[in-house]
Amino acid sequence: MDKWIKKGLIYVPNQKHEWNQTHAQVPVVDCVNDKVWRIYFATRNLKSQSATSYIEVEANNPSNILYDYNDTILPFGKLGTFDESGIMPTCIVNHKGIKYLYYIGWMLRTAVPYHNSIGLAVSDDDGKSFKKMFEGPILTTTHDEPYFCGTAYVIIENGIWRMWYLSCTKWEIINNKPEAFYHIKYAESLDGINWKREGKVAIDFSDDDEAGLVSASIIRENGKYKMWFGYRKGLNYRTDRNQSYKIGYAESADGINWNRMDHLAGIELSEEGWDSQMISYPYIVKGSSQNFMFYNGNGFGASGFGYAVQ
Repeated sequence: MDKWIKKGLIYVPNQKHEWNQTHAQVPVVDCVNDKVWRIYFATRNLKSQSATSYIEVEANNPSNILYDYNDTILPFGKLGTFDESGIMPTCIVNHKGIKYLYYIGWMLRTAVPYHNSIGLAVSDDDGKSFKKMFEGPILTTTHDEPYFCGTAYVIIENGIWRMWYLSCTKWEIINNKPEAFYHIKYAESLDGINWKREGKVAIDFSDDDEAGLVSASIIRENGKYKMWFGYRKGLNYRTDRNQSYKIGYAESADGINWNRMDHLAGIELSEEGWDSQMISYPYIVKGSSQNFMFYNGNGFGASGFGYAVQ
């Protein structure tokens, strides 16, 4: 497996607007054409609520920012709905002239800090504007999955929509604070809206100390599926670089049964700088001559997002 060559930071919030004071988290890339790539990301306002905006960069040279959108693309949900407190992008799919933007909705809770579900917004004007398909989520808690759903990655193959999504397995009190544990599960759909979930775990915890698996991103190469994802420990992951998010790797022949091989991820923490304490939320794009990994560094995206090539 070739190593990823880090190319540096692309974007940090400019604080020009109330809604983008901190963070540029979970970069989601839409290869619009052979000249422009659009990168959606979650930024936070003065209340630390996440909203989604985007920049446009030169295709195959994302260090060159062409356009910085000056607004958010979706409003928060109505009081009491799943996305009333925040909206983060997680995947974009182009299908029959429609852009399907899967996003994470945030609700605040009392006994635990938050609840996440997955919503869907669509664009029929090439991404100039999006509208929510529903006021409610397309993926949320069920009798079998009682906690929450998070990041999702979706592709369409042979008429089947395939999703690899974060599924919370439990909350646990650690250092007097509720902490979530989550791994990555697999689901299928015929329309991208109604999902068949059978509890199939794609990537599971590697040991008892691991607590968070997040942001699967998948490409097909040489007859196999390749997945990069984020993983972290349960203790002190916000402050200890040895416990914090790293980027893992897995391979599969069918996209369902995976062999986890983190030692082949090809990317590690830097010795210093914006990605020296944490790396996570990878999003892989095939360029004209090489693969691109967009990812977050320190502070869950507080230091912005950058990229590496392979």
